[in-house]
Parts: sequence; structure tokens; C-alpha cells
Amino acid sequence: MKQIYALGIGHNTPVFLDLALACGYEIAGLYHYNSQRTGETDHGYFILGSFDDLFAKGDLSGLNFLLTMGDNKIRTELSDHIISLGGSVPTLIHPNTVISAFAKISDVGVYISPFTYVQADSYIGSNTVLLSHVNISHTTHIGSSCFIAGGAAIGAYTEMENFVFVGQGALSISAKVKRIGHHAYIGARSLLTRDVPPNVVVAGSPARIIREMGQS
Repeated sequence: MKQIYALGIGHNTPVFLDLALACGYEIAGLYHYNSQRTGETDHGYFILGSFDDLFAKGDLSGLNFLLTMGDNKIRTELSDHIISLGGSVPTLIHPNTVISAFAKISDVGVYISPFTYVQADSYIGSNTVLLSHVNISHTTHIGSSCFIAGGAAIGAYTEMENFVFVGQGALSISAKVKRIGHHAYIGARSLLTRDVPPNVVVAGSPARIIREMGQS
């Protein structure tokens, strides 16, 4: 059985541990962002040390890592650092997910939870998370480092750029929404009927811009 180490200890952690176990991995241990919990256990797994302790090893060749934090920026930075040290951040797709034979999924750090459907001619970029009951319609491109919460549906012919967050139950209309800009934040249960520019928060039905964020 393949082993995997989990980074990040919080409310999301058991969700991603379940995914790794369902994908046939053995959890070899956990790492916390600091050393305060070293030596403790969480969900029955030993906390081996901090991120700094891990990275002090230098060479991570041959080791697999699971990144359990929801923050897209932190998850991506950790993934890049692990890979630079020779480690692997494998894509994990739950066996109860439906992936079209004509879809393409990055092999770096994509996590897809059960009962999610990725339709034909769609693409999922690296370090992107799709939680349960998400629907990615056909001919849609999901960028890198996105997070799509449970029950969301992204319509066909959509280009979602990098670092987008989509809240629970949000819905974008096929062919009406052609682009969702980078670092956009889509509120839960929002109904998207037109393009979303980068660096904004949108919410409502239909969704409207409620706040602009700093450039990223």
C-alpha cells in the first residue's frame, strides 16, 4: 500500500484523509504548521512535527503528500515547495466520482470528492479541489488552484481562471458565463448569468459584484 503524509490539521483534515484512504493510500503521519502539537494524535494519526521540521529534511524524493488546507494560495505554495524538494503531491480522485473518458485532469494535487461529475472535453488544473456533488459541465476549463465547494455546478463553455473560490451550491449558466476571472470569489448559492471579472466578490441571484479586492 502506498503511503502519504498529510500537511495541515484542521476541520478539513478528515475530509481529505477519507479521500486518500478511499484512493488506496496509508496515512503515514501528519504535519502541523507549527510545532505546538508535535507528538499528539489527530483522528488516530501521529503528528510528526511542523512544516519547518519536514522541509529541514531537504530531500523529499519518493514521498507523497496530501495538502488538507482550504486556502488556495497556501496549498499551492506548499505544493510547489514539496515538488522542488523532490516530493510528490498526487492527484486523488474518489472511486465514486464520474470522470468522462474525454476529460483531462492534472496529475498534480487535484482532489475530487465522491459523487462529483466531470463531463467530456473539460479540464481540471493542478492543485484544484472539487468537493462532493460538484458538476463540471462539458467543454469547460477549470484553472489551477481553484476550490469548488459542494453542490456547485459550473456550466458548459466556461473558462475559469486560477485561484477562484466557488461557494456551496453556486450555479453558472452554460454559454451565458464564458469567463470567471482569477481570484474571483463566488458566494454560496449564487446564480451566475454573466462573466465575472478578476479580483471581485459576487453573490446573489442573479449574482452581482458586492466587493472588489486588491490585485493579486
